[in-house]
Amino acid sequence: MMTRPLADELLERLTRLLGAARDPERAVQAEAYMRDQFPFLGIPAPAQRALARTVLAGLAKPTEADLRAVALACWSRGEREYQYFACDWLRAHVAVPGPAFLATIATLVTTKSWWDTVDPLATRVVGGLVRRHPQLSAEMDAWSADEDMWLVRTAILHQLHYGTDTDTDRLFGYCTRQAGHKDFFIRKAIGWSLRHYARTDPEAVAHYVSDNRDRLSPLSVREALKHL
Repeated sequence: MMTRPLADELLERLTRLLGAARDPERAVQAEAYMRDQFPFLGIPAPAQRALARTVLAGLAKPTEADLRAVALACWSRGEREYQYFACDWLRAHVAVPGPAFLATIATLVTTKSWWDTVDPLATRVVGGLVRRHPQLSAEMDAWSADEDMWLVRTAILHQLHYGTDTDTDRLFGYCTRQAGHKDFFIRKAIGWSLRHYARTDPEAVAHYVSDNRDRLSPLSVREALKHL
């Protein structure tokens, strides 16, 4: 007897369980919070995590092909909870895919883009991929100068949890490159990345901000120095 593909089994379970948990009243609230950009099922985060555990119970470890198939399928669904599931699942299995998987992540980052999916993809999935496959740093260099602001934000944030492994030339270089960016999400990302790195090397961040205060936006400066 043929074994059912993991991706098909997972998606069938996910669709059935999330659909059964739909809460129209909560959905309206969630949609309003996200500025009515995406439809929601109305499932609160703790319930989403519990349902995900049920969906994944007994399933084998995914392959890179499984990760790609499920992530793209979740992105094709209307309700935002599907994309949240994909972000969490990719994060849990970031050690599985090879460097070519970054192209799939680029599709996710630039499709249905908003901070709620871009940030976990940037800080946990892209960050994990680049850490495991250092040659992808060249792609981050390209993303940091891209016309798509969500790729730029991803490049700036991908080292957020690297700590002492942070490539400071890239961190500070990306911040300088986009210091004059007019969009809030880029200015905020610059400040966030600097503030986070200040936990590791506060003097380096303070020195960088002092040297570049005339380039950086007030928002970026305020965020970078919040705990210094």
